[in-house]
Amino acid sequence: MANNSTFLNSVNQVFDEASSLLSLPEDLARKIKLANSVYQVNFGVRLRKTLYTFTGYRCIHSEHVEPVKGGIRYSLSATQDEVEALAALMTYKCSLMDLPFGGSKGALIVDPYRWKNEELERITRRFTFELAKRDLIHPSQNVPGPDMGTDENVMAWMADEYRRLNPTEIDAMAAVTGKPIAVGGIDGRTEATGRGVYYSILEFLKNKKDRQKSKLRQGLEDQKVIIQGFGNVGYHVASLLHQSGAKIIAIIERDGSVVNQDGIDIESLKKYFIKKRSFEGYDGYSKVRGRFLTKDCDILIPAATEGVINKNNASNIKAKLIVEGGNGPVTSDADKILRKKGITVIPDFYANSGGVIVSYFEWVKNLSKMRYGLMQEREVEKRSENLVNTLEAMTSSTFPSDFKDDYIKGSSEIDLVRSGLEEKMRQGYQSIHEVYHSDKKIKDFRTAAMVIAVRKVSEAYNYLGI
Repeated sequence: MANNSTFLNSVNQVFDEASSLLSLPEDLARKIKLANSVYQVNFGVRLRKTLYTFTGYRCIHSEHVEPVKGGIRYSLSATQDEVEALAALMTYKCSLMDLPFGGSKGALIVDPYRWKNEELERITRRFTFELAKRDLIHPSQNVPGPDMGTDENVMAWMADEYRRLNPTEIDAMAAVTGKPIAVGGIDGRTEATGRGVYYSILEFLKNKKDRQKSKLRQGLEDQKVIIQGFGNVGYHVASLLHQSGAKIIAIIERDGSVVNQDGIDIESLKKYFIKKRSFEGYDGYSKVRGRFLTKDCDILIPAATEGVINKNNASNIKAKLIVEGGNGPVTSDADKILRKKGITVIPDFYANSGGVIVSYFEWVKNLSKMRYGLMQEREVEKRSENLVNTLEAMTSSTFPSDFKDDYIKGSSEIDLVRSGLEEKMRQGYQSIHEVYHSDKKIKDFRTAAMVIAVRKVSEAYNYLGI
């Protein structure tokens, strides 16, 4: 596995290649590449009759657009280099996907599974206080969201603590995204990253030119898929692919893997995993992990930690398509090897952008104080019902009841969120595809995506007079 400095170097190498292709002035390229600021906080919380000191980070990579946006992860392995790499990816991700955010990222060095729920809440609230008093949480300046090791509960605690610290701030709930529905969250946020990965695969398979280059069949039916990681991202993309007819032949987790050449029952495995917190004992379980990354398959989705595909194993990868569900799973050295092998990689800052896209929808919802669909849902339903009734009267026929009910139903928030997410993923893919095929100097999707992202950031700086 690559270390965190390798992760940052990999991100910067792709940036350097893109800025060279764009002929950016060296001074502007340096300004864009370097993080604007990195904050480290050390704070104490008394737990179990002992004063524990925790270290947290918040990196602001680029403020060419504000607020800056980026998740906060809870991990014992978090480092400043890792946070800087993730913040840079957020800048390029938001730029690529036309979201009105700069890039940021945060981390707290803590094992979230070591502490009881009420203890983790106390740690989170104190961390929030340390960040908020430096304006590192703010609806118009810096908006955190969930990441590895954090969930909607952590986001709810952060949002509530910010609101308590700023009782007259009318937009306080927009200071954090990824919250539960009951406290200002949005339908579809939990599944968003995995669903976005799913949509990116659909877009790739729809495109005849790209699909044939990777020697993949059209559609998902019976495509053999391997997924590394069975957390929020891995589970949701696995579930959607399974429902679409793909065969998930292996899922890799920290304590081992589950393998089934005929396809894994994803919902059954999920129930088992929730109950046991492990794959051990499940049919098809194996203690082997890394070796299954090189197992023969059509699509490989690394959806966990960075650097899992590197110079040591890239030459053994047999997948036809790699889709980066996690951040930085393929190192820059591995990229070069995979390119020579003719393996297409759909890059992380496009493929896993679904989380920040739906976080954007949530942020807008919090600012507007109104759920999506409220103003038009019933009006659309009445109009559709009138049309169906008129057609039935004119033709003296009756529509099938299932079709009729589905057609008449107005779009709910979850329908609109999924529609908006699919549209953004489609737009993103088309822009990458066009740039990739329009310039022979661009050798892969990652470079094409970075060229688009860096061009937009550089244009923003130019308009700002920088």
